[in-house]
Amino acid sequence: MPQYWLMKSEPDEVSIDDLARAPGKRVPWTGVRNYQARNYMRDQMRIGDGVLFYHSSCAEPGVAGIASVCSAPYPDATQFDRRSKYYDPKSDAAAPRWMHVDVKLVKRTRLLPLREMRTRPELAGMLLLRKGNRLSITPVTEDEWRAVLALLDL
Repeated sequence: MPQYWLMKSEPDEVSIDDLARAPGKRVPWTGVRNYQARNYMRDQMRIGDGVLFYHSSCAEPGVAGIASVCSAPYPDATQFDRRSKYYDPKSDAAAPRWMHVDVKLVKRTRLLPLREMRTRPELAGMLLLRKGNRLSITPVTEDEWRAVLALLDL
């Protein structure tokens, strides 16, 4: 049974349009440096899980499309790249600290703005909407998933 996730990306890093243009319409979800978000990818995400692709840290944050997890977790190469802003000198190639998955585009959608999501009672319990939540990856319940799809007319 698939699980559902909300994954935040800053559009100037990787936008839904970048995902649509990527080879195979898939990208590695690199650069996560929060242990809880890493643990979701490493321990709980499975191929076929649904993803709400969320634009964050931009003028109009919100869900910009639907994607799916399309790889098993594997080491994030940016942790070993000294030129990367995600370089981690404490990470060891024999026991990588940071893992990630690949995501694949399912459908680009209209933007479902955060402000609109906040007005919907069916989304009131969503982790994204909890005060102080800053995680870049959060689980989404099946009911929340269906509610977002309905708001997007999918």
